[in-house]
Amino acid sequence: MLLENERTEPFGAGIRIIVSDEHKFWTDTVILADFALPKKKDKKVCDLGSGCGPIPLIWIRRGISADITAVEIQENACSMFSRSLKINNIEDRVNIINSDLRELKGKVEFSSYDLVVCNPPYKAEGSGIKSSGDSKIIARHESMCTLDDIALCAKQLLRFSGRFCMCQRPERLCDVISAMRANDIEPKRLRFVQQRKSKPPKLFLIEGRRGGRPGGLVTEPVLFIEDETGGFSEEMIGIYGQYKEEYI
Repeated sequence: MLLENERTEPFGAGIRIIVSDEHKFWTDTVILADFALPKKKDKKVCDLGSGCGPIPLIWIRRGISADITAVEIQENACSMFSRSLKINNIEDRVNIINSDLRELKGKVEFSSYDLVVCNPPYKAEGSGIKSSGDSKIIARHESMCTLDDIALCAKQLLRFSGRFCMCQRPERLCDVISAMRANDIEPKRLRFVQQRKSKPPKLFLIEGRRGGRPGGLVTEPVLFIEDETGGFSEEMIGIYGQYKEEYI
């Protein structure tokens, strides 16, 4: 079941996830999964750039019942995710699509999803120091898709009034809002994430609605990762849940 350099990590509620040095996840992924948690009325949800599958697995651990589609361009990441589903006996819970998100026509039903979520590459193509290895470049740099590509894909997938959630670095906030509005997704909810009170925001979470009326953006209280002692804040402990108790 495990290939060379792969390992499993406990994810809470008896669920385990297969990870490797190439394909793993960080705190931002866990925070985004919580921010974008599907609602009870959501019937179809999609995770773009799913990697080894942490967001869908978090949702399943949290008890969501919606049909989940996961789109991932890297075949080895899809294989890891598929095997994670198998070892947890939940193969029927996620439809994994190994595809470029720009080439989904005919592979999924457009205008049918209640929620689309994406943890995108943070660095624009040509900016910063290139990561080493193809997998890390795809994950961290816009070498395979841009913010505009992601927003267009979300527009194509979402039904009218469906929600699109993503996270990004604060310096790219204007880029994200521009891409969303250019694709008829109106930002409605924004939250910044700080390591601690003495540090500037390191991340933001944003939610938009397909076909939403302009305006009405609500800024939620800052999410602090650490408390005054340097440990995880109470909110972060709640977000990590059983995963925090079993692994971190």
